[in-house]
Amino acid sequence: MPLDRSERQNRSRPAHAPASARVDPAPAVAARPGRPGPAIEGGIEGGLVPGAAEGPAAAPVPVVLADVGVADPPPALTAHGCWYPSADPTGDHVAYICDRAGVPQLWSGPARGGEAHVLDADPDPVTEVSWSPDGRWIAYTSARGGSEHTRVLVVRPDGTGRQVLAGAEPGASAHLGCWTRDGSALAVTVAQPAAAGAHSGGGHMPQDADPDLTGGPLPEGWAVRDGRATRLGPPAPAARQDTLTGAEPGLPLLTPMPTHAAVAVPAGAGTATGAEEAGGRLAVYLLDPDGSQAPVLLFSEAGAASLRVCDIGADSRFVLLRRGPRGRREALLLDRVSGRITFRLPVADGDPWIGRFSADSRSLWLRSDADREFAALLRARLDADGALQALSVAAERDETPLDLLSLPDHGRWALLAWNVLGASELESVGLPGTDGEDRVGPHHGSALPHEVVTRMAPVARGGLFAALSGSGRRPGIWEVSGNFTPRRTGWTASDQEAAPPGRPPVRPVPLRCRARDGLMLGGWYYRAPERDPGRPAPCVIHLHGGPEEQERPVFNPLYHEILGRGMDVFAPDVRGSSGWGRSFVDADLGTGRFAAIEDVADCAADLMARGYADPLRLAVMGRSYGGYLTMASLVWHPELFRTGVAVCGMSDFATFFADTEPWIARSAAAKYGHPEHDRHLLRALSPMSRIDRLRAPVLAIHGEHDTNVPPAESEQFVRAARDHGVPAELMVLRNEGHDFLRADNRRLYRRAAADWLQQHLLPERSSR
Repeated sequence: MPLDRSERQNRSRPAHAPASARVDPAPAVAARPGRPGPAIEGGIEGGLVPGAAEGPAAAPVPVVLADVGVADPPPALTAHGCWYPSADPTGDHVAYICDRAGVPQLWSGPARGGEAHVLDADPDPVTEVSWSPDGRWIAYTSARGGSEHTRVLVVRPDGTGRQVLAGAEPGASAHLGCWTRDGSALAVTVAQPAAAGAHSGGGHMPQDADPDLTGGPLPEGWAVRDGRATRLGPPAPAARQDTLTGAEPGLPLLTPMPTHAAVAVPAGAGTATGAEEAGGRLAVYLLDPDGSQAPVLLFSEAGAASLRVCDIGADSRFVLLRRGPRGRREALLLDRVSGRITFRLPVADGDPWIGRFSADSRSLWLRSDADREFAALLRARLDADGALQALSVAAERDETPLDLLSLPDHGRWALLAWNVLGASELESVGLPGTDGEDRVGPHHGSALPHEVVTRMAPVARGGLFAALSGSGRRPGIWEVSGNFTPRRTGWTASDQEAAPPGRPPVRPVPLRCRARDGLMLGGWYYRAPERDPGRPAPCVIHLHGGPEEQERPVFNPLYHEILGRGMDVFAPDVRGSSGWGRSFVDADLGTGRFAAIEDVADCAADLMARGYADPLRLAVMGRSYGGYLTMASLVWHPELFRTGVAVCGMSDFATFFADTEPWIARSAAAKYGHPEHDRHLLRALSPMSRIDRLRAPVLAIHGEHDTNVPPAESEQFVRAARDHGVPAELMVLRNEGHDFLRADNRRLYRRAAADWLQQHLLPERSSR
């Protein structure tokens, strides 16, 4: 179905459609810039927010920027990285992100040459890149001031025609989706802010909102009693069926979710409720960079936690959407002709690019952990109207999740990156045609020069560009072609140039330890150079964010700095981390978060029992959720740690939910608990509720533009610590958000953290 270049009429809800169906596609509806879009209902069936609502107020308005053309490479930093590749249709050129000028910027270079050019030298960090299938445009996302308020831009490969497609308006935010197969339009998600003064309860949600925030039934094991949500245990895996119509015999099969209607509502059918206005709205548009087509509203959802277009079929009829909060993501298949959601399936957290259609749109390939512990490659066979015929497992590994999935447009083969205890294994597999068997093959593996694959960009003629990270270097991009042997691109720094000179990186060793309730935890241990392995050392336990992230064996400049000061580092995966199965991810839900705090203490006890860590010289540090766990560990176990460094951490769930972005609050509530219904639990879990037990000095570090975890979270913890007579300091980094992306600020952050840790764990060195 080619994209209509004319404005279309709104469609009303068919009489036979159930009144409870409240998915918000707007099939084939065009919205002129600055004009009201269609009025549509608010939310997925099951109800994120009740009642009908006005649709998005206006389509994004493009903003043309001054042409600067390609720029000569600036002087490179001593050590820099390249990541997030996207190839042109021929595979001869690659667009990517590089921080060689001190901030992540958009670059382009030849696949087999050394000359590279900056396409956008603005100081706002670039976060995602996508080259159009017709080769005429490069789309990318940049974070204004490093904040969560991102915008989507396009530029021609020669550096001309640069414009902001979406997110230019004050307070707006936009995220990159996929291109149509012909490259004529780009899907963009726009976060439309809540109305001013519309907050009616914590977390931008009304106090009387249904506790089911996520558009479906709560996971098995949740109970809501007296305002407390309690996780009773990991969900039991759903039983697999032996047969499913249309599936090949003998293959493992999954239970499909039911089909749900999705309809538009006539204009003027209702007004936005206070709940919807308070929660804001996510809307997906198709935008034409050439400006010859009116913006087309594909789908919108009031109070949404996340929404992204991952693929559009070859005829533009079917759209693959990823939606939902953390831990409860879903794939939705939208039929733009009927205006229905024809298929939905739970999918794994992690990389948002969850799958693609086959060339004829009769198969949908998905990375999903539906009904299983570990994500695998699933095949959904579809009929001509997009309805599910059969769902089966096409590729899986025992106790090994599928991390990344990527397919070229022709869909004849797929790239798979498997997560093997934190490291990656990369393979290319052939995909069967519409009438072929479900199992994939043949398989072609690649021996990687570094441990972790972070991004794969397939080339239609064969091969790919892979972004690799490892314990011995900063990120770089390799071409994998021919016999599937990786070759470093000419503009990627060599291994020797990818780390600071004079001190080679430390390669970590895997370490497993058991929590007090018997749960096995994993992690990586880094021993400081020249440290006697037979003597207990000053040690820093570093906690990653998420909590669904995973500690991977990649070079971390922060660890490098700490190790250079003579302190060891242990980076564990406490419960709630990814990479260890669905039950492990869910083990920290509800009251399970108390056990996650205890995991940190159990890791410390294990290190001391092994003789690795000196009990009198132990520190805890973390960023984002790890910053929260740092604060929590300091007040739950005040006798255990000599000091702590909390980076962008939550100190009080009540203030976090009240001040964070609406869509972040929506997603976080599914993970931590509802700010009203679970307020007693969240209060008990908040470090501020036990601040009187704090004994160890603490350093808090925050980005001034952080709207994910606002700086007030660090400010109030430091202020309360000082009020209780505990030494505490706060560092605020200018022009940074939740992630520190500028080289000068990252260096300042690393050195300040290492100075603080050295002062309290190795005071004899600090006094020199």
